[in-house]
Amino acid sequence: MPGSAHRIAVIPGDGIGPEVIAATLEVLDVVSAAHGLELSFVEFDWSCGRYRAEGAMMPADGLDALRAFDAILLGAVGRPDVPDHVSLWGLLIPIRRAFRQYVNLRPIRVFPGLDSPLRNARPGEVDLVVVRENVEGEYSEVGGRFNRGFPDELAVQEAIFTRSGVTRIVDYAFELAAGRRGRLTSATKSNGIVHTLPFWDEIVAERAARHPGVRWDQEHIDALAAKFVLQPERFDVVVGSNLFGDILSDLAAAVAGSIGIAPSANLDPTRTHPSMFEPVHGSAPDITGRGVANPVGAVWSAALMLDHLGHPEAAADVLAAVESVLADPSTRTADVGGTASTRQATDALVAHLSR
Repeated sequence: MPGSAHRIAVIPGDGIGPEVIAATLEVLDVVSAAHGLELSFVEFDWSCGRYRAEGAMMPADGLDALRAFDAILLGAVGRPDVPDHVSLWGLLIPIRRAFRQYVNLRPIRVFPGLDSPLRNARPGEVDLVVVRENVEGEYSEVGGRFNRGFPDELAVQEAIFTRSGVTRIVDYAFELAAGRRGRLTSATKSNGIVHTLPFWDEIVAERAARHPGVRWDQEHIDALAAKFVLQPERFDVVVGSNLFGDILSDLAAAVAGSIGIAPSANLDPTRTHPSMFEPVHGSAPDITGRGVANPVGAVWSAALMLDHLGHPEAAADVLAAVESVLADPSTRTADVGGTASTRQATDALVAHLSR
C-alpha cells in the first residue's frame, strides 16, 4: 500500500500515560496488520520524571529529534512534585509552537450504552467537534511579574491575537463544518473583552462570506457554556480561542460521559511538521499503577492520527472498536460505569479488531 510506512515518536510521559500508551500501541499493532500499514515507533522518556532527574523535561535538541517523524503520540504529562507551568512550558507548548500545530481538534460524542450525566444527551444526537486555536491567544509568553514580594506586586499577561492566526483557525473550522453538518458556532466574549474578541468576531464574519454553505453564529462564552449543558445536540463545529477552546472541550467531554475517553489532535494542517496526538485526561496520579486507567482517550487519539496520516479506513475500524467496548459494562473501565481493568479493556479492543 503506497504511503503506508510511518515513523511515530512515542512520548509516554507521566502517571497513567505509559499505561494508556502501552494499550494504544497494542491496538495500533493489530490494526496495522489488518490494513497492511507499517508503523515504526521510537520511544522518548521525556517527562516530569526526567525533569526531576536531569532538570529538563526534554533535552536541548529534543525538537530537532522529533522533526524527522511523521507524527507524535503522547500519553500524559504532569505529576504533583513538578509545577504544571514547568511541565507544560517544558514540553507540550514548545512542541506545539515549534511545529506550528495551530489546530487543536477535540471531537466529542455520546456513545451507545454510555450514559451522559445529562438525561437528554443521547447517542447519535450529541456529536460535535471543538476547534481550538492552539499556539497564540491567551496562552502567550508576553508579560511578567513586577515588584515581587512587595505589597504593590503585580502580574501582567498579554493575550496575542494575530490576523493570520485567527484567519487560519477560522478557515479550518469552516472547512470542517462544510464536510460535516454545515453548522459552525464561534465562541466569543466581545461584550467584555474590548479589543481581541471584537477583532476575532470581525475575522469570523469576513471568512464566513467565503463559506456560504455553512450556517454560523456566535455565542458569548458564558452563554455557550450553559448551552453545552442544556442543548449539546445543537452543536456541530465550535471554534474558539486557546483559552475558550480549552475550557469548552473539557466541558463537552464531561457531557459525553468522561474526560477519560476524550481524544485530541494537535495539527499542522500544512503537514510541514509532525502533528501530535494525545488524550485529554492528563496524568491522573491518583490512579497511577492501579491498572484501572481508561485507554479509550489515547486509542481514539491514535485513530485521529491514522486518519491524519491518510488511513481513514483503519481509523474507522479503531473507532468502531472503541464504540463496541464502551457499549458493554464488562469491557469499559470504572470511570465510565464499567468493571473492566485497563488490561481487560485493551484485550476487548484488540479482540474486536482481530475479528
